[in-house]
Amino acid sequence: MMVDVLTDFAPATRAWFTTTFREPTPAQAGAWEAIGSGDHALVVAPTGSGKTLAAFLSAIDRLSVTDPPEDPLRRCRVLYLSPLKALASDVERNLRAPLVGIANAATRLGTEVADIRVSTRTADTTPAERRQFARAPGDILITTPESLYLMLTSAARESLTGVEAIIVDEVHAVAATKRGTHLALTLERLDELLDKPAQRIGLSATVRPPEVVAGFLSGAAPCQVVKPKADKTF
Repeated sequence: MMVDVLTDFAPATRAWFTTTFREPTPAQAGAWEAIGSGDHALVVAPTGSGKTLAAFLSAIDRLSVTDPPEDPLRRCRVLYLSPLKALASDVERNLRAPLVGIANAATRLGTEVADIRVSTRTADTTPAERRQFARAPGDILITTPESLYLMLTSAARESLTGVEAIIVDEVHAVAATKRGTHLALTLERLDELLDKPAQRIGLSATVRPPEVVAGFLSGAAPCQVVKPKADKTF
């Protein structure tokens, strides 16, 4: 049964998911297996397959059972990159459900989970919010490729030295463009700041050929492609 892929998650995460959804989708099951291997991963699945939740739930689960680093500037451990500011705002709102749900599930189970903070950084972020993140970054940062580049070329880069995972949504929207070239260089620049390269997780509703985009996403490192067979609908 596909529900078995949840066995590696913490009890509170499993409890929230199983009470909210009937079972994982094929895209989610494949994504969790690939992400769990530690390799970079490209998940190709239709809209509505739950691939964004799959990437975030894996990250949230790790954060929920891990104490924040002693150095507050290394607290940001997950980056979510959106090609659009509007999509970034939607994702921030959608994150509230699993974060609140997992915390409530932990309370019911009598266990504890870490408090997970979410920050955003786009062209609309105020100077005060930017200074706040530089001093006390959240566990998850939702941003755009261009804003990430600007952070890496400023003093704010010190707040990214603890990043462990990068979720690149709608990767097909940038892969074959100048933005994609710029993003590839930005990700390499970010890796130079880190103790070890961050795991990259690409998400796409449609991409062809997937192996080429996987190479764009991961560079020379191995990348698993998750592309479950989708039923045709008319």
